[in-house]
Amino acid sequence: MPELPEVEALAHHLRRCAVGHQVARIDVASMTVLKTVSPSSAELLGRTVTGAGRHGKFLDIDCDGLHLITHLSRAGWLRWHDSANTVPPKPGKGPLELRVHLDAPGGPGFDLTEAGTQKRLAVYLVHDPSEVPGIVRLGPDALSLTRDDFAALLAGRGERIKTVLTDQTVLAGVGNAYSDEILHVAKISPYATAGRLDDMSLDALHTALVEVLNGAVQRCVGLDAARLKGEKRSGLRVHARTGLPCPVCADTVREVSFASKSFQYCPTCQTGGKPLADRRLSRLVR
Repeated sequence: MPELPEVEALAHHLRRCAVGHQVARIDVASMTVLKTVSPSSAELLGRTVTGAGRHGKFLDIDCDGLHLITHLSRAGWLRWHDSANTVPPKPGKGPLELRVHLDAPGGPGFDLTEAGTQKRLAVYLVHDPSEVPGIVRLGPDALSLTRDDFAALLAGRGERIKTVLTDQTVLAGVGNAYSDEILHVAKISPYATAGRLDDMSLDALHTALVEVLNGAVQRCVGLDAARLKGEKRSGLRVHARTGLPCPVCADTVREVSFASKSFQYCPTCQTGGKPLADRRLSRLVR
């Protein structure tokens, strides 16, 4: 899933490549991708792309005051093209969900695509980003918090810290991958109770949050969209590295799996050498 660094990099790419160009055509290739009815996609035609930004993990493309906002979900992506097929795509065929032609049909622009069968990519056309329900519910941006703000956000919370970091209504922008990385750098167990972290742990966690996200943003910004996924994978220390040696202590990176996702951690760095039991096999060990 694209998280804060990748969405920031996609916004940067669009600011560099799309701003100043007019929307010439919109191809909607999925019956379910548009989550709003009014305004219609036809109202984008002739508008100039004037900006691009993000709200948490939502990508916001401003077209003269009409915002095309997308949440790429788990398997969605934005693909830039210098030229495109002028034949309208057939709905439901392939990963293409929506195509934007700039300047002229067949000209430069971008595709919103989604792999797999679970179609969760969402596109909204709104005059104000606050009209998107998911944006209204977002917590503060992960890179906007001071250490004291972060401590206040966690105070009194009884959830596991892994859960809190990935809850977009609490903290916007961090997903499964970067939360694994942040907790590893901070040397904190994914199952630590958020509201019980001592001052030293809070210091380490906030420092790791800022360093991991800013480091990923710096690596990603300036890359074209096609290279971002590879850059993300190459920068990960524990996430998606089950069975490989931890780059800090050389212990084996372990995994805990749930119904639809999993997370990775290093026992030596994060849990005092004690493995967390996989729910697939037994009860969780705290």
